[in-house]
Amino acid sequence: MTDISPLAPKSIPELPPLAGVRLAAHACGLRYQDRTDLMVVELAPGTTVAGVFTRSLTASAPVEWCRQALTGGQARLVVVNSGNANAFTGSAGVASVARTVESAAKAAGCKPDEVFIASTGTIGVPLDDSKITAAFGDVLAKLRPDAWGEASRAIMTTDTYPKVATRTAKIGGVEVRINGFCKGAGMIAPDMATMLAYVFTDATLPADVLQTLLAKGVQTSFNAITVDSDTSTSDTLMLFATGQAGNPAVTSAADPALREFKRQLDDLLLDLAHKVVRDGEGASKFVQINVTGAASARAAKVIGMAIANSPLVKTAVAGEDANWGRVVMAVGKSGEKADRDCLSICMGGIQVAFNGQVVPDYDEEPVAQHMKGQDIMIDVDVGIGNGKATVWTCDLTHAYIDINGSYRT
Repeated sequence: MTDISPLAPKSIPELPPLAGVRLAAHACGLRYQDRTDLMVVELAPGTTVAGVFTRSLTASAPVEWCRQALTGGQARLVVVNSGNANAFTGSAGVASVARTVESAAKAAGCKPDEVFIASTGTIGVPLDDSKITAAFGDVLAKLRPDAWGEASRAIMTTDTYPKVATRTAKIGGVEVRINGFCKGAGMIAPDMATMLAYVFTDATLPADVLQTLLAKGVQTSFNAITVDSDTSTSDTLMLFATGQAGNPAVTSAADPALREFKRQLDDLLLDLAHKVVRDGEGASKFVQINVTGAASARAAKVIGMAIANSPLVKTAVAGEDANWGRVVMAVGKSGEKADRDCLSICMGGIQVAFNGQVVPDYDEEPVAQHMKGQDIMIDVDVGIGNGKATVWTCDLTHAYIDINGSYRT
């Protein structure tokens, strides 16, 4: 395991039990030695489910299965392995998924379409699913309501710390809990979610309501982050509601009773997404980019992502260089409308450019001092309209090359 990211949170919260959820981790030896690489989550009968998945046209066999199973709207089991992505493995990968699902459903006594699986790790290597299916008896025997930390660690690959979060909210006066964890450090430009993320609530909510809430919440969280501009073949974000809290029935995502729940769910999703960026491979700085004055919110987000994904911007941040000219370049290459002579840029809250020119008597020293910190802020107004968006990224250091240059070896 590599050193923990310098941007990691000071402490990892312990997630409390959540009614209707039991978890377990197991070491199958798929790739890693002396560490767990299989996670199983058992869900109470009647649990509803929602999900968003990668838009990659080379999506993995597990992703294709989950898309298909999601139409049933019910979930009883989640099975995730690390070390092997079971992606770009052809018909062998599809057969591996089928065997895993069949074995898991039989072991748990549920329907196959109530089993959701995922794999993360190296692409293009056949998965020996027999190591997984042979372990189901042992894993199910280890299921516990308090094994959140163990489960979150079992799905890690190049992550340096587990990413977990918890929130509470009230629906119709009844308190409900939301627990979630995710993994991801590289190949992060989700366009849907992140590498793998699982969120659970004990609220009673129908699948279509969950899907609406998740699809909206992901836009300003996991869909607003990037580490390296690369979208994984395995990206999966799922939300499960066990229905154990006993809150009043909700039939629409627009129900005012869900206002606090939506706020807490969105906050948890953003928390997890930020933790992915803060664990970006080789990252030493966390970067927030605020774009205003764009033609639309969509245009603002495109411009923000152009800045966030620019290797020149990211390496300037890594080198603590207040080179705002690279931000100008990234705005221009985005393809969205921008007025060169109205463009304004702030770094660390300090104006460096206004109306298309460097500010008079510009003093770079306070900006340079800001660039030496761990949390970097870049504000850009493109001078066109009222569209705005915020995205998050990290810097690009030589450590990213070191990690990915030796990933398979």
